[in-house]
Amino acid sequence: MSSVIFFDIDGTIATEDGRFHIPDSTREAIARTRKKGNFTFINSGRTVFNINPEIRKLGFDGLICGCGTYIEYDNKILLHSTPKKSFCREIASLMRKCRVTPVYEHSDGYFFDDKAVGNPLLDDFMVNFVDDGIDVTGRTDDDDFIFDKFVVWTNPESDTELFFRETSKYFSVIDRGNGFYENVPLGYTKATAIDVILKKLDIPVSNAYAIGDSMNDLPMLTAVPNSIAMGGAEKLYPYVSYITSPIEEDGIYNALEHFGLI
Repeated sequence: MSSVIFFDIDGTIATEDGRFHIPDSTREAIARTRKKGNFTFINSGRTVFNINPEIRKLGFDGLICGCGTYIEYDNKILLHSTPKKSFCREIASLMRKCRVTPVYEHSDGYFFDDKAVGNPLLDDFMVNFVDDGIDVTGRTDDDDFIFDKFVVWTNPESDTELFFRETSKYFSVIDRGNGFYENVPLGYTKATAIDVILKKLDIPVSNAYAIGDSMNDLPMLTAVPNSIAMGGAEKLYPYVSYITSPIEEDGIYNALEHFGLI
């Protein structure tokens, strides 16, 4: 029976630095496991518009994006969950009250809030977005403002108590470290998406594998029996069944070889 492997992107398939380097051994491992008859899926916090072309060239069978809010298989959309526009505006208003710095992520692009508190880390991200050719003109005051999920940076002046109390009513608030939080609508995770794919492919969970490197990967790693942490992702080590080498030390290749998937 075929197996299915779920891959995070940043820090797992490609380096998180400005190089966005995909090791040749990773390319080879993905090609070899697919040739063997196994299925491969991206399972990322990125929304679908932000899946790098170099990632798509690797030939995945499907995409799970936005932490489970979007699922695509065989070029067909199986699920896409987006809150109502009125609710999105309520959240934008709340984030202004909380004095945090948000970036709203939709399947078609990003939206930024010029009325929110600024943050130098967002400024750095904006430079990278422009360098990558990503449209940064979307604003929360636009008529078409809408999002699937969003991220925020907290600041010294942020009302973090208000942020956590109110945001957690509607979203899973994932601590990414250093005052950076990812907010995913309740009921959607990288794990719920795995369940959809396993049912679609009629593959038992015993044949499911997940590979990640950060805390937003934890739901998918704990959802499968064959869970893999990238070398260097120490926070995940207590939760996984296997720890592979770092990304640029053939981490993906070594993991797939360990489990007999290539």
